[in-house]
Amino acid sequence: QVQLVESGGGLVQAGGSLRLSCAASGSIFSISAMGWYRQTPGKQRELVAAITSSGTTNYADSVKGRFTISRDNAKNTVYLQMNSLKPEDTAVYYCNARARRFIGDYDRDDWGQGTQVTVSS
Repeated sequence: QVQLVESGGGLVQAGGSLRLSCAASGSIFSISAMGWYRQTPGKQRELVAAITSSGTTNYADSVKGRFTISRDNAKNTVYLQMNSLKPEDTAVYYCNARARRFIGDYDRDDWGQGTQVTVSS
């Protein structure tokens, strides 16, 4: 099993910055992609940003130009630098890893426990 441990959430004023981190550990053969999703009450979880092992990134339109995702493959860690935060960015942020646990395995999605980000106006 793959464990994902997130850190870096909190309360910040509008216009401020936060940096989220997520470290993957456990039975890992390879990780093809890691990413961040967010969810607010009553809404579906949505993609915020994702990055492949080769560095290709994908962002939600709402965060382009403000958020930056990066990855340390050697440490199986993904980061999300969030700048110019807005109240509408308030959500629980979840780390995701698409990983294979052994040779011959298929890609599986694993999730962190979530970290709260609150942006006050």
